[in-house]
Amino acid sequence: MMFDAVVVPLLLGFLEGLTEFIPVSSTGHLLIASRFLGFHSAGGTFEVVIQLGAILAVVWIYLAKIVRTLGGLGHDPQARHFALSVLIAFLPSVMAGLLLHDFIKTVLFESPGIIATALIIGGIVLLIVDRLPIPQRHVDAEHFPWRMSLGIGLAQCLSLIPGVSRSGATIVGALLMGADRRAAAEFSFFLSIPTMVAAVSYDLWENRAGLDAGAVHEIAIGFAAAFFSAIVVVRWLLAYLNRHGFAVFGWWRIIVGAGVWGLLLTGHA
Repeated sequence: MMFDAVVVPLLLGFLEGLTEFIPVSSTGHLLIASRFLGFHSAGGTFEVVIQLGAILAVVWIYLAKIVRTLGGLGHDPQARHFALSVLIAFLPSVMAGLLLHDFIKTVLFESPGIIATALIIGGIVLLIVDRLPIPQRHVDAEHFPWRMSLGIGLAQCLSLIPGVSRSGATIVGALLMGADRRAAAEFSFFLSIPTMVAAVSYDLWENRAGLDAGAVHEIAIGFAAAFFSAIVVVRWLLAYLNRHGFAVFGWWRIIVGAGVWGLLLTGHA
């Protein structure tokens, strides 16, 4: 029992950190893995809250840029432009999340068929977008036009469906609007900070009554594992994307989604 209370949250935390910033859907992978490992958290709080550990990895890596932007809000027009861009991209999903929170947690989170289908469709989209000859007009995440930021924010709303992938939706949205791969990924990293802080805060408040000592212990383990594994992934991902693109993530999504559907149809899930 003690083994499961430590090892399973640890494994899920590492899985979260490894998948949060690559376009494969960390939530989808967590929910599927939790189901097969027999792990259950009240209200799905564990799967949401440990994502903040991965987000803190971005804060750690980009701390100097974040401090510079915040410190320049009073006197630097470029800092204000970038901060407002992230805010504009953040607002659509937070409003949609507030409206659909109960439906997402009680219906979509409990539907492995929906998650598997979203993984497959998202994989196909990634393969297509990766091959499109889209002119790359925007190479700096700090200079995205506000209209483009709004488009990325609207794309992020799709990630409220588990299996779609928050990073996948925002990166694809940015690519379709002319961002290069590195700038698209970096903007997705920065957008994840307010998005996940808001999601985690709201989820903790909604499920505060079900958070006992055992749940807090599991969350702490998963949180730490997500933080350290995400640091590795964020540093690796930018270099990888410049050389290889998104095809491997698209195929991975399709394979995982098809595997889950196979288990569901044969009664093994």
